[in-house]
Amino acid sequence: MTHVWIVSGRRTLQWLAALLVVAACASAPPPAPRLDAERDFDSAVIAATDALVVQMQRPPGLLQQIGVKAADHSIVVIDPMLEGATGQQMAATRRVERDVAERLRTTYPQLELLPFQAVNLARAQYVLTGTITRAAASDPNTRTGYKVNLALTDLKKGVVVAQATSRARDEGVDTNPTPYYRDSPILLVKDKVVEGYIRTCETRPGEPADPVYFQRIAAATLVSEATDAYDSERYQESLDMYRNALADPAGEQLRVFNGIYLASWRLGRSDDAEHAFGQVVALGLANDRLGVKLLFRPGTTDFWPDPRISGPYAFWLRQIARQVAASKVCMEIVGHTSHTGPEQYNDRLSQQRATYIKQRLESEAPELRVRIRATGMGFRENIVGSGTDDGRDVLDRRVEFKVTAC
Repeated sequence: MTHVWIVSGRRTLQWLAALLVVAACASAPPPAPRLDAERDFDSAVIAATDALVVQMQRPPGLLQQIGVKAADHSIVVIDPMLEGATGQQMAATRRVERDVAERLRTTYPQLELLPFQAVNLARAQYVLTGTITRAAASDPNTRTGYKVNLALTDLKKGVVVAQATSRARDEGVDTNPTPYYRDSPILLVKDKVVEGYIRTCETRPGEPADPVYFQRIAAATLVSEATDAYDSERYQESLDMYRNALADPAGEQLRVFNGIYLASWRLGRSDDAEHAFGQVVALGLANDRLGVKLLFRPGTTDFWPDPRISGPYAFWLRQIARQVAASKVCMEIVGHTSHTGPEQYNDRLSQQRATYIKQRLESEAPELRVRIRATGMGFRENIVGSGTDDGRDVLDRRVEFKVTAC
């Protein structure tokens, strides 16, 4: 009898051990997907999303170190994603948001998604941010893929709890900007808040999110809703929302002033639009960055003829002259051309465009003659580079402003 009990006990122990192994495998997080391989765009977004959740499901050592409690159910909000180089939203960044949201909803039921609205910030544990950025290439003529960066930040601690980067091929990536950024008078709607968002997306787990971004998340929800309203052509609603955001000190952002300009211009309120544009210029000068979309017809120093594009140029130039004169800064005016025709011809044409703008500014504020100079870059800094000389590459026929030392 004793012998039978011992054998039976060993089998029981083996059986229990096997059960424990199975249970451990069932509760352990799936292995993190490899992120160093270049994938098609949607697969790269899914891989980064999976890696983010795997980090949340790991043993809670890091979470305990930073004072974050692991939970079986967590609420997440997604702050609209951006293109990392320009700070813009585009069709591709919207696609990333949709792919991430769909993956979380269908594969990870322990994570509940709520809209990025102020009322949901108090309920949510995490904010998810993301960027896509074209990878650098040693050969400027070589097309490269994108990096997809995702980060999850604890809303109470302000600490990044998970971060993942994957590589995506550039086939089928739609880089057309959303209406707000398409209509923007400036090339880069990028200030310290937007730069903080982009840095947060690349921050390692356990480190704090960028404080300039994190401290303004509540205002970011207002900016997001106002921008959605503009993109949906609800211009009065958008204007009201941007003004509500501006009433908060954290809302004094380039995106807000730019939005007030855009909505006011769409509503036919030219005086309000000019005032808002002056604030955009002043903020750009304070950040040493002012890229204004003064666009030209091919081969000329004439502005693009569509009044929907060039209609406000007169007061743009007036406000630029006034703000530069008031700020006492010096400035370089840089002309550009599309990639059509000989290099020497385009160098001359870009110089002529810059000189023309210089003369227009000096006519508004004669004291600027000794503080501004004109240079031409030809087609060496194309944004589009198609050389089609039509609406597709109109941004390549532009003039920009760079603050310089006097």
